[in-house]
Amino acid sequence: MSRKRTQNSRILQHLLDGHSITPIQALEKFGCFRLGARIFELRKQGFYIDTETVDNGEGNKFAKYTLIHHNDSVIKPIPLPSKYQEVVTE
Repeated sequence: MSRKRTQNSRILQHLLDGHSITPIQALEKFGCFRLGARIFELRKQGFYIDTETVDNGEGNKFAKYTLIHHNDSVIKPIPLPSKYQEVVTE
């Protein structure tokens, strides 16, 4: 029996591979409609994921998420910055 990988695990692997991800990419690659929720869950697991707001030049803005590398050879979960602590503990 084949075991299907979760959206979280596929998104995390994408980030671990050094790629950033946007909501439209998450929908196209992984069928994920709620990327922000998946990122929130990964942050709760201890991964530090940066959010960049991107303007497409037509007045539309969207989030672009990037995993912050702890060092160049190994990516490890690290404690969340204080700006995320309040959200995670609620």
